[in-house]
Amino acid sequence: MKLIAQSENIENIIDKDSIYVDKTEYIYNLTKQYDRVFFSRPRRFGKSLTLNTIGTLFEKGVDPYFKGTWIYDKWDQDKYPVLHLSFLEYSATDLTEFKRQLCLSIYKFARAKKIQNVLDDKEPNVYITNLFDAMSDGEQLILLIDEYDRQLTANINNPELYEMFRICLRDFYGSIKGKKQIKFMAVTGVTRLKDVSIFSVGSDINDLSYEYVYSNMIGFTREEIKKFYMDYLKLGVSYENNKNSESVTDSEIENLLDRMAEHYDSYCFDKKYRNKVFSTYSVNNFLLNIASDKEIYFGDYWYDVGGLPSILMNYMESHNLNIENLLKSEIEISYNDFVNPTSLIDINENVLMCQTGYLTLKSELDPYDNVILGPANREVRTALFSLLSLRVYERNVSPYASGKKYVLEQGTAEDIIYLFNSVLAALAYDKYPVGDEFVLRAMLQVYLIGKNHDVRVEQHNNKGRSDILVNFPKRRVVLELKYTDKVSSEKAKLSEAENQIKEKGYGLENLGDRELIQIACVFNGARNKRQITMYKKVEKNK
Repeated sequence: MKLIAQSENIENIIDKDSIYVDKTEYIYNLTKQYDRVFFSRPRRFGKSLTLNTIGTLFEKGVDPYFKGTWIYDKWDQDKYPVLHLSFLEYSATDLTEFKRQLCLSIYKFARAKKIQNVLDDKEPNVYITNLFDAMSDGEQLILLIDEYDRQLTANINNPELYEMFRICLRDFYGSIKGKKQIKFMAVTGVTRLKDVSIFSVGSDINDLSYEYVYSNMIGFTREEIKKFYMDYLKLGVSYENNKNSESVTDSEIENLLDRMAEHYDSYCFDKKYRNKVFSTYSVNNFLLNIASDKEIYFGDYWYDVGGLPSILMNYMESHNLNIENLLKSEIEISYNDFVNPTSLIDINENVLMCQTGYLTLKSELDPYDNVILGPANREVRTALFSLLSLRVYERNVSPYASGKKYVLEQGTAEDIIYLFNSVLAALAYDKYPVGDEFVLRAMLQVYLIGKNHDVRVEQHNNKGRSDILVNFPKRRVVLELKYTDKVSSEKAKLSEAENQIKEKGYGLENLGDRELIQIACVFNGARNKRQITMYKKVEKNK
């Protein structure tokens, strides 16, 4: 089988005969339709590979790297020198060093392309203007800027340094606006900020971040996975079902894709809310693990590598996340907040969560209506709650019993309550006090989903809804939670919870052959208690 690409360089991918998911039709149309473009995507989504592919096409043409791709017999552009600037490579803590490094990149480009008499300067906006002035009449270049906002996102908690970088970037982008020496320019980043001049009024750049036509340009569609990774899909099914890969059926492939979609699909970068894509990094690593481990395992790959970007770490140092909002499957924000974020210093936190990949579009972008956001899939939902756990809990509480089995999966009712009391004891009560059943349920939900449990909160059946339901292959655990701050009312609350479980039949819906454990419990929120003080495992009626 062909190798799965692990590079952001199209030349390396082709040289190693790795799989390249062909996105060249989008790139062809992009370069024909526009002269200046910007698109934002979360980290580890394929922005850098997209820019590298554009640069390779312009600098080297279609031979030898694009044989067999859509664009091979259609690309008719002349060759141009490519100035590729990755802001990830430059200092985000020292403005003077940042300027030196950026100017050095421009100098190296001019020297490599034999552009003579470029006047030296320490200011990037002046230096790149000097580069343009030194170019011959009619000479043009391709300008690619990757992760343009790196220096801004790194200084979300340092307003003074943020402002210094912002002014520097504003001046730099102002100096390249409208320059005839630029044949084509593409800029990428995580955030879209109106306080940087590329997005200001009169800018000549086209923001394609949520453009319908290009919404599938970055990320994998289900059809692309089937087309380019079929050998790996067949291999996974063959390992799972202990059969020859040649005998794998179409329905088995579709079943595997359905499960992959549950974990890695449904990121939406489409203003019409029609097109959705899988996380490229997660899909590649999921399929790589099939080949190496010879089994199917749905890991949380995105969070492990790119799921906790520094921008959110920095943001959380000075901002309390609205956990009540983030617990919802759908979050409404105003259209203007979503489309016109001004500065990282005062950005709507849900917009930031969306730009960093924790939330995604759940509605079309309608100027006359609110925008709905929510987690894209199970992987990112787990990542979101892992993120929240860092804020909510002062220390980690292991969900495991002996043998690396979850306490909820194999423990007794006593073990489960002991785990929950350990979790609640780790709460940062000064920031997240538990004062009612809603908050109690929310705090346990944050912990459980953050530990990758299959959790259903307020799971409905035909008689009511349970507080917390946790599914395992062979067991289901149901909790009915009651809150009090008085010892005198604990017994009555416990009886109330027990009766609810019995009367409503919580957990019986679609139970299958799972073992059912139903636990009624009472949390006492008094300052000297703050724990589950009474509980009872509800026995089945005989």
